[in-house]
Amino acid sequence: MVQFATDTHAHRMLKLIVLDRDGVINHDSDHFIKSPEEWRAIPGSLEAIARLNQAGYRVVVATNQSGVGRGLFGMTMLTSIHEKMFKALAQAGGRIDAVFYCPHAADSQCDCRKPKPGMLEAIGSRFGVDLTDVPAVGDGLRDLQAAHAVGARPMLVLTGKGEKTLAAGNLPPGTMVFPDLAFAASALLAGE
Repeated sequence: MVQFATDTHAHRMLKLIVLDRDGVINHDSDHFIKSPEEWRAIPGSLEAIARLNQAGYRVVVATNQSGVGRGLFGMTMLTSIHEKMFKALAQAGGRIDAVFYCPHAADSQCDCRKPKPGMLEAIGSRFGVDLTDVPAVGDGLRDLQAAHAVGARPMLVLTGKGEKTLAAGNLPPGTMVFPDLAFAASALLAGE
């Protein structure tokens, strides 16, 4: 499942970054983000995306949304939540090129729910890029495992579930750790 915010024309030298949504861009909730009212940006995250855009990055979101599969909210509501995110980003001068999401419940046998790599593979094929070394930012182990599975560069942020994820250990080899998305973006841009 994919929801495009803007038209996407891939080109060869595409600079891509993949972000998890809950706990990376917006505050997470143990009870799911079920409405636009519950979607609240983490301070600095929208500006970080805008800085990445200005540096030529296409920003794509890959998010497990099992609340859909569990019937906690429908597709219309998920679209409304993303419209709020797009509007907030536009006000900060940023944009997300596409939101890829897995709507399936945790016990389904789909191949798109992270830690499975299906969603990231779909992003690679949609944008026509090899995901090797593409930065992939998440706050949960499954985000990092999905990134590692496709050869992307796993980056853990300590917002959302990040602190617990770090404490639990077993991070994929080469995982970089940052306090939040703003720090991760600064490190990426400084390293170019």
